[in-house]
Amino acid sequence: MGFGGEVKSQEEKKSTAIFKDVSAHDIVKFGLIPELVGRLPVIVGLESLDEEALVRILKEPKNSLTKQYTKLFELDGVTLKFDKEALSAIAKQAIERNTGARGLRSIIEEHMTQIMYDIPSRDDVIEVRITKKCIEKGASPTLKLKAADK
Repeated sequence: MGFGGEVKSQEEKKSTAIFKDVSAHDIVKFGLIPELVGRLPVIVGLESLDEEALVRILKEPKNSLTKQYTKLFELDGVTLKFDKEALSAIAKQAIERNTGARGLRSIIEEHMTQIMYDIPSRDDVIEVRITKKCIEKGASPTLKLKAADK
C-alpha cells in the first residue's frame, strides 16, 4: 500500500500463505465467539490443491470416485477405464472452477450422466474408455463392443 508498497499479482497474493500464522486471538477479533474458539484444539491454514493432488484424490483412496463409477459399470457387466489425460483434464477443470476436491464429483457426473443412461440398455458393450476429448470437448467415450456371433 502507499507509494513504497509492492504491487503483487493475483497469483502472488494467492501463493502467499496468509492463513498460516492465524491465531485464536485473530479468529475472535474476526467475530467468532470466544467459547467456540476455545473448543478448537488446532487451527490450521490450508493451501490449495494442485493438479497432481486432485488426480491422486480421483484414483487412490479406497472409495475414490473412479472406483465408485467403475463398480457401477461392473454391475452392468461393462468395464470402465479412465485415461490419465482424462483424469488430468478433470483436475484442471476443478482448478479452473476453483472448486477443489469437492467439485470433482460434479465434473465427473456432468460427463458421465448420459453414458450411465445409455450403457445399461446396450448389451453389446464390453468396455467404456473415458478420454481427454470426452472431458474437454464433450465427445463420446470410446466403446469396445462384443464381437458379432458367426
